[in-house]
Amino acid sequence: MTIDNRVVEAASGATVLDACRSLGIEIPTMCYREGAKPSTSCMICVVKNRQNGRLIPACTAPVHEGLEIETDTEEIRTARRTALELLLSEHLGDCEGPCRRVCPAHMNIPLMIRQIAAGAFADALVTVKHDIALPAVLGRVCPAPCEKGCRRGHVDAALSICLLKRLVADVDLALSTPYRPPCAPSSGKSVAIVGAGPTGLSAAYYLARLGHACTVFDRAAAAGGALRGGIPADKLPPAVLNAEIARVTELGVTLQLGTTVGAEPDLAQLRGRFGAVVIAVGHGGAEEIARSLGISIGARGIETEVGTHATTVAGVFAGGGAVGAPRLAVRACGDGKEIALSVDQYLRGQTVVGARRMFSSALGRVKDAEKAELMKAADARGRVEPAGGVAVGLASVEARSEATRCMHCDCRKPVSCKLRRYSAEYHARQSRYKPVERGLAELLLEHPEIIVERGKCILCGLCIQVAQGEGESVGVGFDRRGIHTRISVPFGQSFAEGLKVSGAACAEACPTGALSLRSAVWGGGR
Repeated sequence: MTIDNRVVEAASGATVLDACRSLGIEIPTMCYREGAKPSTSCMICVVKNRQNGRLIPACTAPVHEGLEIETDTEEIRTARRTALELLLSEHLGDCEGPCRRVCPAHMNIPLMIRQIAAGAFADALVTVKHDIALPAVLGRVCPAPCEKGCRRGHVDAALSICLLKRLVADVDLALSTPYRPPCAPSSGKSVAIVGAGPTGLSAAYYLARLGHACTVFDRAAAAGGALRGGIPADKLPPAVLNAEIARVTELGVTLQLGTTVGAEPDLAQLRGRFGAVVIAVGHGGAEEIARSLGISIGARGIETEVGTHATTVAGVFAGGGAVGAPRLAVRACGDGKEIALSVDQYLRGQTVVGARRMFSSALGRVKDAEKAELMKAADARGRVEPAGGVAVGLASVEARSEATRCMHCDCRKPVSCKLRRYSAEYHARQSRYKPVERGLAELLLEHPEIIVERGKCILCGLCIQVAQGEGESVGVGFDRRGIHTRISVPFGQSFAEGLKVSGAACAEACPTGALSLRSAVWGGGR
């Protein structure tokens, strides 16, 4: 037989999927599992039989002499995308928490909160600094758009996300040896950053972590930009700002202050001395710099490519106030991190595509009937206010108590979920098809090992087969008919009764977050 014009032999009784895998051709599957009876319910494994022009499911189609198969054409990709979009139309759940989706720095807020609840402040700080270079600063000056997105706000009051972030940063700064992130081996490449405000400092922090030597130029006598002179000292103490800047320079970043770029050195000299240049000055000085380099300027500032921050001059990137009106400090820090990823790609000779964007399903606005259901994973107490006032911030005990109020909106299987992975690969849109009726999210916590979220189930039936294979006396099965079909335990029993010995195995086999391990909750899922 031939697959994508390659001749292959396959044993009688094998499937097209088997033959494809023998050639190293990956066919997407969700309802298929080695050793289980195929159900062909997801239909994303379709391939094309060139002899009759039909699309067939690779997981069940038998091979035969002379068969001709195509596995990756636009027609096939369209069919797979449609199958995914139909599944997404009924998918009730969030890949990422609403708080994280609206955070300009895209910080993993839910994971930080769970770590704080467990008292793991050092782990929480690592989570924060993965995405934010100046958390103690932002914990004091950020207007907290994440809290506006917090779903708990639709029940009583949003979590104090900013104060929680501030606490873990302050705890770290108070240590005799604060956290120092690991850095990649030296790349031998260097970057000039013009502007020592939040964008420039953040870009330097992440570029240093990626192994590049950074020199930050600023005409002021002290680093910090608008953070230094534009915020009252009682709101942002200089000692806090200085301490966080020190965490940046400790990574080998050089600050060249009191230096006006454009005079000495000029930008042509910087381009000759450094592998890349980042323009991170405030809005006022951007135009002069752009003109001296021949960079295109738009109505709002320096023109950059969406998603990469690349200017019209190769090797020169820009962000923060240089590309528009003054921004939130958290947005400026987010720009710096994104710029660092693009610069790293450029210096390594890769195609500059910027930060990878993951597919993200969204539950949307919670219905009144769902609030109590989704609150099952959260402490019902009201918002914890710091006893010493906002200026003092939360104490450790208060922070742990406040963190338990999190509803855990993010998915417990954000990495291994096949629906998310393939939706990103095939550019599926969740809004393509509207369901006949939007169901209600359901959270079942009765099982000691696993968590059940029926709204994420794609009815693949794998858990039914796994439970049978593990010898469950009760097991699980399909319940109801039509659009109301769901997985349930017979005779109205609980999942704790139905999956006494196979809970973990069923969660491992589940292709989505419908079944997940309780142990994955703290660590952010698998």
